[in-house]
Amino acid sequence: MLEVKFYRQAEDHLLKFAVILAMAGEKMVLVRHRERDTYEIPGGHREAGESIEETAARELQEETGAMAFTLKPVSVYSVIGKNRVNDTGEETYGMLFYAEITSFGRMESEIEKIEFFDQLPEALTYPEIQPILVDRVMKEKEEHVL
Repeated sequence: MLEVKFYRQAEDHLLKFAVILAMAGEKMVLVRHRERDTYEIPGGHREAGESIEETAARELQEETGAMAFTLKPVSVYSVIGKNRVNDTGEETYGMLFYAEITSFGRMESEIEKIEFFDQLPEALTYPEIQPILVDRVMKEKEEHVL
């Protein structure tokens, strides 16, 4: 069983991932990796020397082909428990972002395709994590925080 927690902030060095709930108009932009038959929210690992904001922008561009977009931080989050990217189960931290994409270009990544959704599909790569992250962003949007 995985546990997802949210924090106001965390020490910068703890933030290993950036995950971006991206919207194009009223549709969620999800990606499908070449090696999986499931969908996921754009995001990925932070590279050495990158700020977490730079990670989010890079991953969004690489995975969706986003050319023009706004990017806003939502919350620090953590996941406790073993999953596809964490074989120890220890608490790992990331930053959740919200993006509005206004134009797309070419994707240059391991992503096979992007698709647009009104709601999350059942076939998710991280079904125990992604719905919780999406709910957090949508709540912030409804409250006009974003």
